[in-house]
Amino acid sequence: MQGTIFNIQRYSIHDGPGIRTAVFFKGCPLNCWWCHNPEGLDVKPQPMIWPQRCMFCGDCVKVCPKQAVTVDEHGPAIDRRRCRACGRCTEVCPTQALEMVGRRITVVELLQEVEKDRVFYDQSGGGVTFSGGEPLAQPEFLQACLRGAKEAGLHTVVDTCGHAPPQHVEAIMADVDLFLYDLKHMDTAEHRRLTGVDNDWILDNLQMLLAHGRPVRARFPLIPGLNDGDNVAATGIFLRDIGVKYVHVLPYHGMAVDKYQRLGRESMTAAAQAPPEQIVDEAVARLEQYGLNVIRGG
Repeated sequence: MQGTIFNIQRYSIHDGPGIRTAVFFKGCPLNCWWCHNPEGLDVKPQPMIWPQRCMFCGDCVKVCPKQAVTVDEHGPAIDRRRCRACGRCTEVCPTQALEMVGRRITVVELLQEVEKDRVFYDQSGGGVTFSGGEPLAQPEFLQACLRGAKEAGLHTVVDTCGHAPPQHVEAIMADVDLFLYDLKHMDTAEHRRLTGVDNDWILDNLQMLLAHGRPVRARFPLIPGLNDGDNVAATGIFLRDIGVKYVHVLPYHGMAVDKYQRLGRESMTAAAQAPPEQIVDEAVARLEQYGLNVIRGG
């Protein structure tokens, strides 16, 4: 079985306990205004431009079968309407000014990569984390990866937005040692406006996991003006009432803004701003009022 990933990040310390290897799946059903991994939204591989690396050789222009690539004084550009993501331009680029984001990989190949860091897992209590994008956007591949990881004796974490058919979540939960579960907004209409989807599946799946006794830590991305204010209290009340004990507050950062331009995607990140420390302090204090153990960051 094969799936599509866009990164394997080694020595990760913010994606679950211990030292971990984080595997990032391509494809996500949400389109959050503040997304910091836009290269994970589309399930298919796609070319990304790094214009500062270009040496203006023009090889990419020559090999493109759809005449979708041009080069000027600013570096390469891609007409995304013509581009079929064949990857030929990235293959000939000597400086990786054009880079293909995403690759097909088998379960066996992926687990072989993860196994290379077993010594760090054994020493730190770490393991493998499946993230994205959204790993549940490739449910069969995720299930096979989890099954193989558990058979190899690895600790497993799934970092998910929770927007998936309940049967997909139910199919994997026995092989997941910890869920890192995003809660972006409690109001359904506002959730739809900010992410493109309702939050019904998200809330229902979270409650299903807890009903089955699965370990869950909530993650709350904090974006001032979009999901702070009364939504913080609504989130705290919901988590308290359903029995979640831990929540990570993740202040928004704009480090990924330029990725949108390199991918030729329209960006909504202009509406998102990094929260001042006072806003973070207030959100932490409010969540703690509901008996939650609050962790800043990963």
